[in-house]
Amino acid sequence: MDADDDRPGPRALVTGATGYIGGRLVPELLDAGYRVRCLARSPGKLRDLPWADRVESVRGDVTDAASVAAALSGVDVAYYLVHALGSGADFEETDREAARIFGEAARTAGVRRLVYLGGLTPAQVPERALSPHLRSRAEVGRILLGSGVPTTVLRAAVVIGSGSVSFEMLRHLTERLPVMVTPSWVRTRIQPVAVRDVLRALVGSARMPADVNRAFDIGGPDVLTYRDMMRRYAAVAGLPRRIIVPVPVLTPGLSSHWVGLVTPVPAALARPLTESLRHEVVCHEHDIARYVPDPPGHPIGFDEALRLALRRVRDADVVTRWSSASVPGAPSDPLPTDPDWAGGSLYTDRRELTVDASRAQLWRVIEGIGGANGWYSFPLAWAVRGRLDRLAGGVGLRRGRRDAARLRVGDALDFWRVEEIEPGRLLRLRAEMRLPGLAWLELRADTDDAGRTRYRQRAVFHPHGLLGHTYWWSVSPFHALVFGGMARNIAAAATRAPVRAPGEHPAG
Repeated sequence: MDADDDRPGPRALVTGATGYIGGRLVPELLDAGYRVRCLARSPGKLRDLPWADRVESVRGDVTDAASVAAALSGVDVAYYLVHALGSGADFEETDREAARIFGEAARTAGVRRLVYLGGLTPAQVPERALSPHLRSRAEVGRILLGSGVPTTVLRAAVVIGSGSVSFEMLRHLTERLPVMVTPSWVRTRIQPVAVRDVLRALVGSARMPADVNRAFDIGGPDVLTYRDMMRRYAAVAGLPRRIIVPVPVLTPGLSSHWVGLVTPVPAALARPLTESLRHEVVCHEHDIARYVPDPPGHPIGFDEALRLALRRVRDADVVTRWSSASVPGAPSDPLPTDPDWAGGSLYTDRRELTVDASRAQLWRVIEGIGGANGWYSFPLAWAVRGRLDRLAGGVGLRRGRRDAARLRVGDALDFWRVEEIEPGRLLRLRAEMRLPGLAWLELRADTDDAGRTRYRQRAVFHPHGLLGHTYWWSVSPFHALVFGGMARNIAAAATRAPVRAPGEHPAG
């Protein structure tokens, strides 16, 4: 739903609103009195967010000049919170071109200020010697600063907050490995920053004077090695002291696979992060305080940032997660119902059962699938498939769920993503595992002509080439066990589910 364009107040454009920082920035801007417009490739991913009816959502991509120009029309301040994840050989060129398009369109539209969140870079290291991830971040900041529009570039190292990729990597490494043989980058000094301070700086940057066009380092009060961070995490989380043995033999590639096997962060995303950790990233100034003064208790210390993040995790109150954004190697957004499939191969596996329960009971089971509840069939097969996906650099099953009971469009769900949800009726998931094709899983709660509850399940696969066809036929003998068992067990779980009180919302 679009916000009312007639409301007073400056207008802010947020790119990357489906991501971790963007999804948290939008409500902060709304509370600060801004009218917010969100630019997204798939605006439907925003529709279930609690602030969706307070913003204007427009479809577009930062590499498409026409959609960027339309989105920037009438905007006072624009937030650039997108970047390629380093999964392809040309990601630096993609970042470069997108930043150029955005800067030129902002100047033409008369935007008053650009705000960009980039990465903290070591002053003593030449840009050409930086990791590709940090080098691209630095180049994007430089392009926006040279766009002719007053620009604020905020440079942060490790962002600590519930659901951030840095926090999840730190959390799972520390919790799962009481004794660790680690890469040498655990000795690298880092200045982490709490996500609350990042958001405060982002919102405050919008009101900087017009003559300010520069980068600012932002960080917390603590400078730590990654080994220090893991040990302090263990102390804050109440875990025994961790034994950490650094070794020099783990290359960035091997490190990323090590992180991918131990944590929910896939190797394709872990690689740019671990490559960046080989550089010391410490703030060299705190000039941001001249324009965005620090309130009492800020910047937040590392231990307090951990306590705040852990409290949200334990209270199941994680607003956004790193997995909210698409991961490297994930397919785009075609639907199995699109007419473009006409004439192409589309394999399906259908299951349908009558359920001795209400639709509301069945829906609660459907919406609660995945994560700790599992997939209701042959757990070993799912576990093996998840491990194979991790070994191939995919996301595996460890991403879990953002919320234990509710789903929304765009949520990551183990190695699936919520493509569509109609509360009480339909859940469509798109696979983000490594596959030679595109795959979906649809789960429906329906009522037949006799008034009985019907569970309908459909697995859909669109193969890519001969390998895709071979894959489908090689796994099809197991479908009766996996998909058939899933349908039977979901139906059985629904019959055991508690009956809701009259008038209670079917989605819980």
